[in-house]
Amino acid sequence: MAWLRIDWGLYVAALGLSLLGALLIWSGTHQDVGSALVVRHLINTGIGITMAVLLLRVDVRWIRAAAPWLYLAGILGLLVVLSPLGVTVNGSRSWIHLPGGFSLQPAELSKIALCIGLAMILAESRSPSRTPGWRDVLTAWLLAGLPIGLILLQPDLGTALVLGAMAVGVVAASGAALRWTVLAVAGAVGAIVAAIRVPLLDGYQLDRLLAFADPSRDPQGIGYQTRQARLAIGSGGWDGAGLGQGPQTQGGFIPFQHTDFVFSIAGEELGLVGSLGILGLLLFVVIRALWVAVRTEDPFARLVAVGVAGWLLFQTVENVGMNLGLTPVTGLPLPFLSYGGSSMFACWLAVGLVAACQQPRRTYP
Repeated sequence: MAWLRIDWGLYVAALGLSLLGALLIWSGTHQDVGSALVVRHLINTGIGITMAVLLLRVDVRWIRAAAPWLYLAGILGLLVVLSPLGVTVNGSRSWIHLPGGFSLQPAELSKIALCIGLAMILAESRSPSRTPGWRDVLTAWLLAGLPIGLILLQPDLGTALVLGAMAVGVVAASGAALRWTVLAVAGAVGAIVAAIRVPLLDGYQLDRLLAFADPSRDPQGIGYQTRQARLAIGSGGWDGAGLGQGPQTQGGFIPFQHTDFVFSIAGEELGLVGSLGILGLLLFVVIRALWVAVRTEDPFARLVAVGVAGWLLFQTVENVGMNLGLTPVTGLPLPFLSYGGSSMFACWLAVGLVAACQQPRRTYP
């Protein structure tokens, strides 16, 4: 009876976030495109829920056994997007167009592949008396470095940072010596500095980083965008202007508001109370994943849950931070709420993984 073992709290919180995202997307886009984007968001949510529920039928040992193939599939997707089959959108070659007008962003699904791959490497032959040695940690970082490098070639700094943060969290949770985590963080910082100085990043991405320090020097309007987002959030007050009533949102002053800056709609139209409610639900999902990591006795399941928690927490902090002007604009969506099919699928697959990690092991004849 898998239905009786569903982590209803986790699923309900994720569903609540997805439905709140639909309301915010409707508010930010209905004047221009009607309900088209909301309908697609809801369809993506339905597909994501289906995939998450199906993962309940999969024994976590099967997921571990499939980890090498899932990791290779993730790398293959990142290679395909850099080939002539890839499509450039907003300066980043991150997409593959599919039949029927759909598109896929392999970098989003690579989060799942890397999370499972790292957990497999660091949990291999793990016993309570053995912690990962330098060979295990080096292998894990090489495993993380390959997709991060391919994503930087697109270039997509935001997703690369998410993968890096996830890898740091999983390595630290594996019991590896602290020096490996410190060296990894230092290496990641060095890689980012190198990507900026080479320059590996496109001009518009450098403009985003420069605009973080001085919004007036951005020639492409990122400084304007962040100022408008802060103005919208600041004008929301305690209870907001009401759904569909925010002057900044309804006036179309914030470009790409339904994707990267969907939190500004919440700040303006739902106010501080509504925004804190959204952050509370996101934090609940993260804490629930960490709770699963603490309770499970399976080292692989523990590291998978930690990886999901680190990924969702970092992405939430970065997205909300760029809406508030506290972090650079990196183009990361807000989990479950921002418009985007690939992001929605990855987030719901993460929910399914966490749920699968707390299922009791099955016995087979």
